Amino acid sequence: MFKLLSYVWDNFKEYLVLVLLIILSLTLLTQNNNPQVQKVRAVAFGSFASVSSVFYDLFNITQLKNENSILRQTNAELMIQNSMLREQGILNRELKGMLDLKDTTVLPIFPATIVSKSLSVTQNTITINAGQKDGIKPGMPVISFRGFVGIIQSCSENFSIARTLKNVDLKFTVKNEKNRLNGIMKWDGEKLMIVDVPRTYDFDVGDRIITSEISSIIPVPIPVGLVSKVVEDKTGLLNLIQVTPFEEVLSVENVFILRMVENSEKNNLELNFYNRQ
Repeated sequence: MFKLLSYVWDNFKEYLVLVLLIILSLTLLTQNNNPQVQKVRAVAFGSFASVSSVFYDLFNITQLKNENSILRQTNAELMIQNSMLREQGILNRELKGMLDLKDTTVLPIFPATIVSKSLSVTQNTITINAGQKDGIKPGMPVISFRGFVGIIQSCSENFSIARTLKNVDLKFTVKNEKNRLNGIMKWDGEKLMIVDVPRTYDFDVGDRIITSEISSIIPVPIPVGLVSKVVEDKTGLLNLIQVTPFEEVLSVENVFILRMVENSEKNNLELNFYNRQ
């Protein structure tokens, strides 16, 4: 211990003496009530306060930067957590709607998840994780709890591909729920349309459109969408009915397959859209 103190004194005695003298000077300044000394004391302490303030600001800025960095990281984490919670909420609402539909229907529906989607604007398809082993066959309707999504096109053992509403190759019969008037619905590459509708047919904006039971593809009425616009075709003799679908097929993730095919008696009378053995 003595050696350490001796080493410190030998190498730093000037600094130690300076510190002691400064402390002694400050002590004497605080104890002296002489007016001139008080002025010196005021200047000294003012200068000391200014220097201290500069160092405090420097340290405070560094601390604030560290705090800001931590807050930014926390905000990023909260943003991700909030996004995950919103995603879970959306999924929860969708699954709840599917459960409500399954609980209230006696139809043979089979739940499935969309595992991939095509990005084609004109020939949109979806792939679902249900296939032949689940009793899925081409021609079966695909629905969500909101409404019609598409038709099964082909199946493998474990997966199926369905044409959606936004596929130009899918054409099916629909009807106006209000007045029971029928028409052919198809996707024109941009809009969902009911085509070749006589101008005498009463279609109004807001009318509810469902699949028609006269269709040889879809055996039961399924909600499709609402009429959003009625326009004349190029000939001026017919109307084109634009429909906004209940289900946005590009964002849907969970669906049901209606395990029903068209009535066999009707199939003997009509040319079906799909040929099966």
